[in-house]
Amino acid sequence: MPNESPDRRSRALGLYNHIVDFLYFFGPKTKIEPGEKWPVDAKPVPVSDALSRLPPPYTHSDPHKEILEHLDSRKSPPVLVVLDDDPTGTQTCHNISVLTTWGIDDLVCEFKTEPRGFFILTNSRAYPPDGARDLMRSICKAVKTVAQMMRTEVEIVLRGDSTLRGHFPLEPDIADEIFGTFDAWIVAPYFFEGGRFTIDDVHYVKSGDVLVPAAQTPFAADASFGYKSSNLRNYVHEKAPGRFTAEQVTSISLTDVRIGGPGCIDDILQAVKRPSVVIVNAVEPNDMDVFCAGLLRARSSGKKFLYRTGAAFVSSRLGIARIAPLGRTDINFQVSDKPRGALIVAGSYVPKTTAQLTALISRRADKLHVIEVQIDQLTGSNRTKTIEAATADLEHCLQSGKDVLLMTSRKLVTRGDGKDNLALGSLVMSGLVQIARNNQICPRYFIAKGGITSSDMASKALGMKRARVTGQAAPGVPVWINDDNESKFPGIPYVVFPGNVGDDSTLAEIVEQWAE
Repeated sequence: MPNESPDRRSRALGLYNHIVDFLYFFGPKTKIEPGEKWPVDAKPVPVSDALSRLPPPYTHSDPHKEILEHLDSRKSPPVLVVLDDDPTGTQTCHNISVLTTWGIDDLVCEFKTEPRGFFILTNSRAYPPDGARDLMRSICKAVKTVAQMMRTEVEIVLRGDSTLRGHFPLEPDIADEIFGTFDAWIVAPYFFEGGRFTIDDVHYVKSGDVLVPAAQTPFAADASFGYKSSNLRNYVHEKAPGRFTAEQVTSISLTDVRIGGPGCIDDILQAVKRPSVVIVNAVEPNDMDVFCAGLLRARSSGKKFLYRTGAAFVSSRLGIARIAPLGRTDINFQVSDKPRGALIVAGSYVPKTTAQLTALISRRADKLHVIEVQIDQLTGSNRTKTIEAATADLEHCLQSGKDVLLMTSRKLVTRGDGKDNLALGSLVMSGLVQIARNNQICPRYFIAKGGITSSDMASKALGMKRARVTGQAAPGVPVWINDDNESKFPGIPYVVFPGNVGDDSTLAEIVEQWAE
């Protein structure tokens, strides 16, 4: 796209817009409440055009400094417990812990050692609705029990996908049930590093130099969590039909953020009445900092909020400053008497992952051994033999010092409805997990590609109960250190590489930079 002429790009964008109009007019509609008007879904727009129409960023005060001062001034600030539906919610954080378990003793320890906040990896996005409901109810009850034992106030963040996939409104409903009714649900999927911007209540995904409305991307066609609305007001009505009136779904605009500042945010949040949903618009980190500064003012006045957000909200709310990506010298790689290869496991099927794997294989060539496991082999009668053969191949290559890519065949296989597809994905993933768990050769480092993949590899293959987030390998790509001495390969650097983050070369660049 960047190398195309302006005229060609304009013609392509025009054709795209005509297609969008056609699909909107003739395509299926989602029912909304009588009397409510559903605006036409937005059209793709060049990034430069979208940003040029916005007010300049807020500069009258330092919102990040205000957040830190607020947190430092409180004797016992609430503990921010982030329930992450896959491991990628740590994309903007560092020096914070992640739990993959929620036993009472583990939570008590975390409340004592991490007074400002921590993550609990729920992996709920990999569950069908009934399973996710039971899981979230169990976790929320455990958190509430420990908070009461510790006499500590908690705030709950339901960290979700920045491209709007996940169990909504199921998860907020469970939090409401366990923790009591909130004044409002805050919906803020903005995530700068991934190119996810919210402008005029429309959520966009950056593709090259164009902002594409989220509902017009492949993410919206997800077999389990598909949707039709890019406008977040409409998205709420689509996912929770009949639950909220038009007046109960409000928003904080970029004009509110950039001209009104924290004081304006505070006023808007003070005025909301339960039950409400508040959409947050943002396009850069300072916007989210301004929102969080105003949010903390409203919280101080007694307002109670539940958060359904992307990763950016968490770091802003905790006052975590952004740091540069970690280089080779910043990582404590696993060492041994002989060279050891690295392990890259890929289970994600999004087009971006496939493009990144293609680039990795091409650029690393004979320095990389590829083990491609066929889906039908993991779901059929040859499953056991397939797992044993792949494990033996993996151990041999790691021991010889060669990096290994363990991946599923790239053809997407689906079955029936969303529930069937989740079951199929779970069966395939359990096969990859078993290969990694059976491996007895500790890699120099471990990269897991895809949210569900990285969750299952951490908790099931490595048996990791706790990890420490040290930073990012690339923007939006978290690096954990396995902090569980009773797990498999304690201390190993573990890279949580989301399926939909980075460009085609990002994965290959990390592997090249970290090579011995």
